Amino acid sequence: MEKIDNIRNGLIDKILSIKNRDFLEALDKLVSSSSSESEVIELSNEQKVMLEMSEQDIQNGKLISQEAMEKRNMEWLNEL
Repeated sequence: MEKIDNIRNGLIDKILSIKNRDFLEALDKLVSSSSSESEVIELSNEQKVMLEMSEQDIQNGKLISQEAMEKRNMEWLNEL
């Protein structure tokens, strides 16, 4: 917990030294939006089904690496 307090206090010190109003307003929006992200979001039935399908794909090893996906995408783009 001490580390969190140190980070928080360091941020407070840095914020107190900022004089740029636009920067402070942008920072305020960022902090305000991140606190609202902790709200519980209700998923639709379709979203739940898609997540379950994804979990099954992972369990069955139906995965593709990022590198392979990028290669596939480039091949597809070159066909256009």
